[in-house]
Amino acid sequence: MKPTVLFTTFFYFSLLLIGHAQSTALRVYDILQDKCATCHSHANPQNGLDLEGGGSTTEEKAADVYNNVFNVTPANAAAAAKGDKYIYPGRADKSFLFRKINDGLEATLGLSPAEMQSMPPYGQPQLNDVEKEIIRQWILHGADADGELVNEAKLDTYYNTSNYQKSFPDGPPEAPAASEGFQIKMGPFYIEPGGEIEYFSKYELKLPADVEVNRLEVSMGNYSHHFLIYDFENGGDQSIDPGFRLEPDHTNIGLVAAVQESTDLRLPEGTAFKWDNNLVLDLNSHYINYSAQNIYQAEVYVNVYTQPIGTAAQEMYTELIVKDDIYIPNTGLPITQTQHFYDDLGEIYLWGVMGHTHKYGTGYKVFKRLPGGVKGEMIYDASCPMGIPGCVSPFFDYQHIPMRYFEPLQPLAITPLYGIIHEANWINDGPTPLWFGPTSDDEMMVLVVMFTTSLEGVVKDTDIAANPAYLAVYPNPTAEFATISLPTPGDIYTLQIMDAMGSVKKNIIGVSGENYTLQTDDLPTGMYYFMLKNTTSNRYYTGKFVKSQQ
Repeated sequence: MKPTVLFTTFFYFSLLLIGHAQSTALRVYDILQDKCATCHSHANPQNGLDLEGGGSTTEEKAADVYNNVFNVTPANAAAAAKGDKYIYPGRADKSFLFRKINDGLEATLGLSPAEMQSMPPYGQPQLNDVEKEIIRQWILHGADADGELVNEAKLDTYYNTSNYQKSFPDGPPEAPAASEGFQIKMGPFYIEPGGEIEYFSKYELKLPADVEVNRLEVSMGNYSHHFLIYDFENGGDQSIDPGFRLEPDHTNIGLVAAVQESTDLRLPEGTAFKWDNNLVLDLNSHYINYSAQNIYQAEVYVNVYTQPIGTAAQEMYTELIVKDDIYIPNTGLPITQTQHFYDDLGEIYLWGVMGHTHKYGTGYKVFKRLPGGVKGEMIYDASCPMGIPGCVSPFFDYQHIPMRYFEPLQPLAITPLYGIIHEANWINDGPTPLWFGPTSDDEMMVLVVMFTTSLEGVVKDTDIAANPAYLAVYPNPTAEFATISLPTPGDIYTLQIMDAMGSVKKNIIGVSGENYTLQTDDLPTGMYYFMLKNTTSNRYYTGKFVKSQQ
């Protein structure tokens, strides 16, 4: 930013502070005065950092302190070398001032020995968790000098009563080793009982070099509706302010990945996303708080696994196909919307397909498009396990719409004659008609397609996702316990149990060994299906059993 623009910006912020005494920035200033200004006074600022400020009024002093910390490089050489600022708008992890006062509030943000001890020093009054959170939320919301960005009463309820719930009650997932990749975090943000929030937030990677990404391990809480990663193109981030925002601004943007639940997205061997060192992401998290009494702490973690540029033979692409002119009347009758996609991409090779609706959705299907707009083979049915058409008991769960993976990758022509047809179904028995929109009170029709443009160099494996193997269960029928023999004893599996309607009844992570004993005495009598996924190879196995009376 040019010096003239910088001065004008700070002058403008100063005027805002003077005009709005109840801004969150002023509340942050008050906290700093209570807990930090003893060492960082205006007359004797330790390490050159003045947190008291100069001026004749509180507002003038607060504006001066804002100028001292907002986007200002810290005096600590180690923090400065990492590109940190005292306050880095939108990024608590790169805000050195927050990391100094964090002291365990966010377990993933520590201090290196060269960054010295946390503050305030031992023996001085310490910040409580609400005060730390006010500062963190202020930063995550963009660290503006004006406006009430943070609801302190909500934070007080979360930290000082029993009315709270966390996305990760057992702590955050472990980050990759530095030699393997890095971790991205979005959040936390806090949702009142029965509420929902969908935030966007740009995320500057500032990678030391171009990299390839072969795996995205997304972890989010059970109340998450979706999480998307976009990437800005052609400087599209320049007009986007830092911090949480409610409105998308996708003038120059592409899609990287989209998931509706915690997902370990391991790209096929020989493929990767290609991220240049200047890439800026746009993160999109949508959470719904289903609790009637608890404040919900919403977070998302993404473990990004990288490899040197040039390792992969093929780049993985993601296309977001949106039909936004949908109208769903509240007649209580079935409604179907259809869209033909036949751009001029040539022959592509499908890896992943996933549809997306909101709560009135009853189905989502994708067909090959033949010349003349004729429906060909169905290649995706969101009502079936793993999205594979032809299941015995279709059941559509809009909150857990599956991604179908094609391995080996499947050829598909996208030309002016050929392409795909996707259709979604709804029954709106609610109080009002609906149109396309971002909240759960609106509706959506969105299709995600992941593909390469060539198979050269891509490892082909005909035994996985497209044709899952069948496993036997014994005893079958079963009353209390059933045993499943695991195909590769040394690997780790995820086991999902569904009833005859396709509703998920158990989701078990970390299954390993030669055999797994499944407890069934807590299941009602009836037919059940299971899917066993090898988390290393992405290989799938299926089976079924009957739960009998005890």
